[in-house]
Amino acid sequence: MQYIEIEKKFALPDPAALKAKLEQLGAKPSEPTRQVDAYYNAPHRDFLAPEAISEWLRIRTEDRGSSINFKRWHPVDALIKTHADEYETKIDDVEAIRRLLEALDFRPLVTVDKTREEYKLPDIEVVFDHVVDAGDFVEFEFKADAANVDDATEQLEQFIASLNIELGEPINRGYPHILLGREH
Repeated sequence: MQYIEIEKKFALPDPAALKAKLEQLGAKPSEPTRQVDAYYNAPHRDFLAPEAISEWLRIRTEDRGSSINFKRWHPVDALIKTHADEYETKIDDVEAIRRLLEALDFRPLVTVDKTREEYKLPDIEVVFDHVVDAGDFVEFEFKADAANVDDATEQLEQFIASLNIELGEPINRGYPHILLGREH
């Protein structure tokens, strides 16, 4: 399942109980890090045109390095997505990549400025995000082997249920959607 992301996201009004539960399970928090994610639109295909946005191109800058990432969410035409193809790699010169994209007529869409804290368990990564102008969220990402997307999703949902922690509402859209005022 390399290059496939399976995650569940929730609004999180109070992260304390969930953090305590994760620590009971042996997860240690990372140092919080600020991530600034610049999203771009493609000149050959408007990512915002469909009713349900299914593609994002992002450059992330943070203290521990920069990366470029492309995601295509599936099912492409569905309003609620189940998983994403994800292609991400580190970049050494973020300004060169920005200039390269602009030279190819990619245009900035939105910037997501967030502080992230990560908790890692053997099969699941849990991240707490505080997103400027959007609020607090938690993402659970499946990191183990699975037979297919459905199997990975089922394992992830079982883990979340086993925590027996009340979470906020499920969020079926990305931070750029939220900041752009898009429902899908």
